[in-house]
Amino acid sequence: MKDDQNRFLSLLGQLPLRLTAEQAGWVLNCQAHDIPALISARLLKPLGNPAQNSTKYFATADVLETAKDRSWLVKVTNTISQHWQHQNARKQKNQVSEFEPSVVAGR
Repeated sequence: MKDDQNRFLSLLGQLPLRLTAEQAGWVLNCQAHDIPALISARLLKPLGNPAQNSTKYFATADVLETAKDRSWLVKVTNTISQHWQHQNARKQKNQVSEFEPSVVAGR
């Protein structure tokens, strides 16, 4: 968050009504790059119908309300963990395939 925004919001005494992915991540104590996994798992719903590559906004009230639910937090934690396990396994598989010796023609 920019310094000006931070000062303005501290004077206001409340969070903005819409959160960006980065801000929603701060509220949920996760990274902005975890938010797409939560959207895919339908654990977070952006406002409106944003295009796949557009900025997504989330209702602050919804994020704060769902964050009070322990079972939802368990689902969020498991979803993020599984997402990164899958990504890391895929990355390792691609790295291993790069180093496999190729078959030389004529041998």
